Amino acid sequence: MKVLICGGAGYVGSHMVRYLVASKHEVVVYDDLSTGHREAVPPDVPFVHGDIGDAARLSRLFAVHSFDSVIHFCARSLVGESVAEPYLYYRNNVANTLVLLGAMRDAGVDRLVFSSTAAVFGNPQADAIDETHPTEPINPYGQSKLMIERVLADAFLAYGLRSVALRYFNAAGADPSASIGEAHEPETHLIPNVLKAVLGQGAALKVFGDDYDTRDGTCVRDYIHVNDLASAHLLALEYLDGNEGAFTFNLGNGEGFSVREVIAAAERVTGRPVPHAIAPRRAGDPATLVASSLQARQRLGWKPRMASLDEILASAWQWHLEPNWR
Repeated sequence: MKVLICGGAGYVGSHMVRYLVASKHEVVVYDDLSTGHREAVPPDVPFVHGDIGDAARLSRLFAVHSFDSVIHFCARSLVGESVAEPYLYYRNNVANTLVLLGAMRDAGVDRLVFSSTAAVFGNPQADAIDETHPTEPINPYGQSKLMIERVLADAFLAYGLRSVALRYFNAAGADPSASIGEAHEPETHLIPNVLKAVLGQGAALKVFGDDYDTRDGTCVRDYIHVNDLASAHLLALEYLDGNEGAFTFNLGNGEGFSVREVIAAAERVTGRPVPHAIAPRRAGDPATLVASSLQARQRLGWKPRMASLDEILASAWQWHLEPNWR
């Protein structure tokens, strides 16, 4: 299979590239490097620098390569930024995606796996969120992803585009080779910030609220190893071989870990204390956000292989000890 990976220089995208190459598929990476890293793409994988909103460049790319499918990771993904700059998010995540979909249609490429998010659900109404949970986003980031999910449903009916939207909860960890890992600027995710606190990189970690209705008072979240996300994307592509439609699946461990439990696991893995301080709650943070991935397990045959918190943290720790692209 020949796959175009849009956003293949980013965190999840770069892990997807290596996973597909290891699975003997042919890959081309397309990325504007606004948040990705050229060094994260293996030197023997074709790389094209470009924006998914550039119709002319995409047209040339599809003319040169006969792609079987596309995996779409390109997105702005900071909730706070989306509230402050909604035009940026609707332009990048919605308008530019429409350009990509148009280029696919013109080239006759009819299979897409789309990187969506748990932010489409808004405030949780259940402890374990499945695909039937109401979709009521509370920020432009979540709205932008839900808009594309709806576009994909319409695109199947109108054009026959087969698609799977995968709703991530919290991607974490790094490839066990420690050759690639999570490197955002700014970094907003808990696990890398915990490990940066251990290494003395920046200020002490802030724990936003310790008075939630959870087992230890801190927020509970569902963490999934980034390579398990990659395996789900390949299974989704294979699912489209025998199934027509626009599908959505939730991806998570199905088990939640509190902020205090993440800190304790980091101290076990690193053998070092995690400097941290309690701060006031952040507006909009639900107490618990955990996925039910039953549909992905039953229909895609997917199962996380690195499900323990210690395993996830250990892989991330090896990357953070020497975060050089290798």
